[in-house]
Amino acid sequence: MIQVTSCLHVAVMVSNLDRSTKFYGGILGLEQVNRTLKYPGIWYQLGDFQIHLIEDVNYQTNSKIDLMVSTRNPHLALGVRDLETAKQQLLAANCVVKMSNSGRAALFTQDPDGNVIELTLIDFIE
Repeated sequence: MIQVTSCLHVAVMVSNLDRSTKFYGGILGLEQVNRTLKYPGIWYQLGDFQIHLIEDVNYQTNSKIDLMVSTRNPHLALGVRDLETAKQQLLAANCVVKMSNSGRAALFTQDPDGNVIELTLIDFIE
């Protein structure tokens, strides 16, 4: 049996690296890390986990996702310390925001290419 021990990274396809950097690095405030690969991309570090943005100028999401209809879509889930502040910053950046249909402290938004991002309130112990 394969023994999976951790999740290392997720690769997210984007069509415009500059535009995506403004979302992931600017709006979400993720920490960019060095990468040695030669194809266009940016890596972000979150603890022991990484998000790899990979640029393909011809990339288009497979489907048009309407967050107002459903939040049951393929997505990347990230924990946040302050959901209300995250919501206000997303709205100020003209991002679509949909609170979770479940009633839990979570919201859904989309990056510039339409990839769905879930932000969930996490109680951190420090």
